[in-house]
Amino acid sequence: MSKVCIVFDRLRTEEKMLQKEASELGHDAVMLDAKITQVNTDSKKEDYDLGDVVLERCVSYFRGLHFTSSLEFMDIPVLNKFDVASVCGNKMFMTLLLKKNNVPTPKTYFSFSSDSASENLEKVGYPLVIKPVIGSWGRGVMPIQNKDTMDAIIEVREITDSPHDRIYYLQEMINRPPRDIRVITVGDEPIAAMYRKSSGGFKTNIALGADPEICEITKEIEDLASKASKAMGGGILGVDIMEDEKRGLVVHEVNNTVEFKGLARVAKRNIPKEMVEFALNYVRK
Repeated sequence: MSKVCIVFDRLRTEEKMLQKEASELGHDAVMLDAKITQVNTDSKKEDYDLGDVVLERCVSYFRGLHFTSSLEFMDIPVLNKFDVASVCGNKMFMTLLLKKNNVPTPKTYFSFSSDSASENLEKVGYPLVIKPVIGSWGRGVMPIQNKDTMDAIIEVREITDSPHDRIYYLQEMINRPPRDIRVITVGDEPIAAMYRKSSGGFKTNIALGADPEICEITKEIEDLASKASKAMGGGILGVDIMEDEKRGLVVHEVNNTVEFKGLARVAKRNIPKEMVEFALNYVRK
């Protein structure tokens, strides 16, 4: 019997599903709250009840990333690896890596000051989509239709002035149906996919009310999602794809601590079961 440790900072449906599947497979599942766990430079694997492999499931990107670094310091197998989590959690890093590995992705513009971003927008033209380089659930993602909107965003960013507010990530507006495709990949293999249909607005996040609908994994989707996963370094990922009317499928995001409760409602395969089995096979190799 093996033991899987599920690290979380907010216990959600997904973590409970992973715990249930591990138990039904005959394994122990240890639930560990990252918020109340201490690590120091003398910490060793033997000091913690972390099982054979860790599934890092923190909602907070920074908390999860630093916790993963601590686990790897103690030579504890963890999914996803630090390098994968680091890249997927930053949209700029992720986009550059997709492009470098010839994965079709929307054209994206980067500026490192508000003046440069304004100048870039005037040169490229409207509309574009602005996204925070770090963030999830569609927060801070919005279409920029004109200069007034951009000026208002810059004004807010200059007031909050966080380090990431100074990085401007501007992406072309994709001419697509009012939906995107979320594909779950486990070990670079797409195991389930769904359409996330907009509930009336610009965004298609399930967390914001978008409706899930099963999507058949065609050969094109399979190949693209697998290629995107490999570009990030593999593991357990959520690949988000848009259907561009001219270019076909383009990957616009790859998610590290991927949510799957919406997709699990319509998927044919058992997503949490396959995640647990992959994690245990990962340490048996």
